[in-house]
Amino acid sequence: MTHGMRTDTYTPHLDNDRGWRDSLARYALLPLRVFLGVTFIYAGLDKITSSSFMKASGPGSIGETMHAVRNSSAIPALVDLSLKNPVGFGYAIAFGELAVGIGTLIGLLARLAALGGALISFSLWMTVSWANSPYYYGNDLAYLMAWLPLVLAGAPMLSLDAALRTRRSRRAGGYR
Repeated sequence: MTHGMRTDTYTPHLDNDRGWRDSLARYALLPLRVFLGVTFIYAGLDKITSSSFMKASGPGSIGETMHAVRNSSAIPALVDLSLKNPVGFGYAIAFGELAVGIGTLIGLLARLAALGGALISFSLWMTVSWANSPYYYGNDLAYLMAWLPLVLAGAPMLSLDAALRTRRSRRAGGYR
């Protein structure tokens, strides 16, 4: 048996023509971006418009949630910090989710938005979801893992970041 280079395959990188697989690969993160962007926008709006969430106490309030998870969280000091002003913390989370969701959906400062999403998911995992057993019952760890590819890759396609990059490239004479 001889080993050699296959000559029967199409190599689009040699003639700058992209095959369908290359095109699909370029858009691979788009469904994840849309899902996370829409989900975080919805989560932020849901918190802001909730009649019970933005309260220091009462059923369904941010204050009650933080009191309930205080002793079972991985970082009780973070929960204590939120309990100093639960309503302010609730608004910070809600507006953070909105900013992250919008940035991710339109692809503006996409890596920074994804990092914000990862940090929100990490803090929720360390506090609210930490006591879930087994760990995969909580969704915050899954969201954290979903944000990581976007932190690494950004939004290379169908994004304001890509449009701005193309515009800068054209102004610079085509050089990146």
